[in-house]
Amino acid sequence: MMNPLHDRYKAVRKHTLMLSEPLSDEDCGAQSMPDASPIKWHLAHTTWFFETFILERMEQGFAPFHPAFRILFNSYYNGIGEKHPRAQRGLLTRPSMAEVRAYRANVDARMARLLAGVPDAELAALVTLGMQHEQQHQELMLTDVKHLLAQSLLRPAYLDVPLAPAAAAAPLEWLALEGGLTGIGHRGDGFCFDNELPRHKQYVAPFALASRLVTNGEYLAFINAGGYANAALWLAEGWDWVRVQNLRAPIYWYQDEKGTWQEFTLHGGQPLDLNRPVTHISLYEADAYAHWAGARLPTEAEWEYAAIHAQAAIETGSLHPAGAGDAAGLRQMFGHCWQWTSSSYSPYPGFAAAEGALGEYNGKFMLNQYVLRGSSSATPEGHARASYRNFFPASARWQFTGIRLAR
Repeated sequence: MMNPLHDRYKAVRKHTLMLSEPLSDEDCGAQSMPDASPIKWHLAHTTWFFETFILERMEQGFAPFHPAFRILFNSYYNGIGEKHPRAQRGLLTRPSMAEVRAYRANVDARMARLLAGVPDAELAALVTLGMQHEQQHQELMLTDVKHLLAQSLLRPAYLDVPLAPAAAAAPLEWLALEGGLTGIGHRGDGFCFDNELPRHKQYVAPFALASRLVTNGEYLAFINAGGYANAALWLAEGWDWVRVQNLRAPIYWYQDEKGTWQEFTLHGGQPLDLNRPVTHISLYEADAYAHWAGARLPTEAEWEYAAIHAQAAIETGSLHPAGAGDAAGLRQMFGHCWQWTSSSYSPYPGFAAAEGALGEYNGKFMLNQYVLRGSSSATPEGHARASYRNFFPASARWQFTGIRLAR
């Protein structure tokens, strides 16, 4: 008889395979840049996680599916041992996709035997972490394959379904929040990553938060006003980044032969929808736009305070950020774009990483990164929460990242 944990495990694993179904084996083996990984690697690495951190520790008579996979599909866990170079994951023509699927099936069968009874607390915690880890990779699979498909002038669609035009966006409103001494960090008994702890008190000064995300139309006005050519709007490092790469628009924007702006999406090339949120924006671009708009980016404490006090709804169900429409209140906090904050990614007071290799999960990346809050259109259902701390370097823009203003 199945137990709820195993049912959830099977659902997460099935969803990962489902995400690969629209893709050819050629799609699944290619790597478009060092920051992105092939779909085949994602499928294998998420399986490696369960084999390495659970089966190797808890399975009687453990034997690896293939000894070389311990190195090939290790991502960044130095405590485990050697790793295949990240930038060379696209060179792994072997194992084949069929062998990777067989690897997944083998580990799933072994996990089913381990989960046949009532799992103890340690096993339940490790399986839950593995599922949350796999959900992170489900989002990465979509963003990585989007970057891959965007390299082709064919502008192929991951999902060949047209995007319907978004309804007109309501005018941006400023929602006043009183702030004060407030609790920040995960609360309750549900799952969280270690970087969301410990919950602690932090003072938030009174502030105002934009009611919705910045739209493509508003960002286009910034471009047309010479935003990418005005050094006064940019952080010094951001200005150097813009000039070196000769940038003048978001990563997936392009103009057709008539000069009309288009946007590459997981649905293929589409006319730029002025009412949808601008997305795939770096922190540099978000900060420059905020300066141009006479505003700033929120801190992560402000963002979390607003999400909780305004009871922001969690939205899911699309492969591209949707329009805000004309509803009142705080909108698009979840399920559209990850939102840059001005907060450096650093440990909360009293943070302590777990012992062993799993302690490398978050803590060792707390340098030269900025926090993003919310979730995106690629985030799996059930994976978002107000205390979630995503993080990327300031130049990153292949993720579904957007702009929410504060002042």
